[in-house]
Amino acid sequence: MKSTLATHSANQGEAIVAATEPARMKAATIRRYGGPEVVVIEDMPLPVAAAGEVRVRVCAAGVTVADARLRANHAPRGFGFLMRCITGLIRPRHPVFGMEFAGVVDRLGSGVAAFSPGQRVFGITGLKGGAHAEFLTIRADARLFPLPETLSAIEGAAFFFGGLTAADFLIDKGDVRPGDRLLINGATGSVGSAAIRIGRHLGAKVTAVARSENHGFALELGAHEAIDYRAGPLSGQWDVILDVMGTLPYRKAAPMLAPGGRLLPVTATLAEQVSYGLHARRRTHRITGGVVADKKSAMERLMGLHASGVHRPIVGVVLPFAEIAAAHDLAGSGHKRGNIVVRMP
Repeated sequence: MKSTLATHSANQGEAIVAATEPARMKAATIRRYGGPEVVVIEDMPLPVAAAGEVRVRVCAAGVTVADARLRANHAPRGFGFLMRCITGLIRPRHPVFGMEFAGVVDRLGSGVAAFSPGQRVFGITGLKGGAHAEFLTIRADARLFPLPETLSAIEGAAFFFGGLTAADFLIDKGDVRPGDRLLINGATGSVGSAAIRIGRHLGAKVTAVARSENHGFALELGAHEAIDYRAGPLSGQWDVILDVMGTLPYRKAAPMLAPGGRLLPVTATLAEQVSYGLHARRRTHRITGGVVADKKSAMERLMGLHASGVHRPIVGVVLPFAEIAAAHDLAGSGHKRGNIVVRMP
């Protein structure tokens, strides 16, 4: 009888927990492609952690230029149809966007031992999104890590997007070495601000291309000099050009590349990407672009750069979740400092 009563009591307790747990959550949804006005906050069912998954209560999430481009279906020329094949031809296949987040472990699916409830975590979800919501689920063996004590949740939500791109292009694709003259075209956004610090760490002499209003900011980050792109055509010689903005294709960059120089196009049209893939070597120059490595090993390397004092994300704007449409607007403007983060209630 005692065992039966104990079992009944336990089951009753589980029922109480299930009854008090919210069945729904707030999420920012995008049901059709368009401007920031298509971002709507809705009530959605609370996701359930399946076997091998972790449910995270999101504390903060990044709103990136990638989110803005996917929302507007505004890709570099030639990529629009290809992007829709991935995200949804008529409307977004996954209506909740958001790729990077920081939060707290809320529930564990069966078989998960690497995390514990209440633990601070951060990570990236990839193109499936899901981070612009109060809760998300992610596989425990995917791109999810404990959030270091040295980072706030706001910083954790801004940690990976720009940093992974900067590290991949400068270290892996560009092989930046001590003494290299490095030009960063678009130096004060999420990618550029991370690239200044990583470039300095690699021993490069960094020239930042940005609006004059941001020159002080770029110099504070570690750039040796800054140039206003509105002052006229760029002139000079550099060993490496990191083209974040996509405004320096090879035909424009070639006169500025020193012998043996490398062009690193973060943004390029489809025709340019194809051309670069077919003819990666031009004269004595090398062009290396392509997809950013965001696998776990790349994330671990970036965390190592943080531990050694090199990488710390610059958070330019923090908005409440209710203003996520404004965050999308700013992310797509091309004129932001560092990263944009929305803070959950």
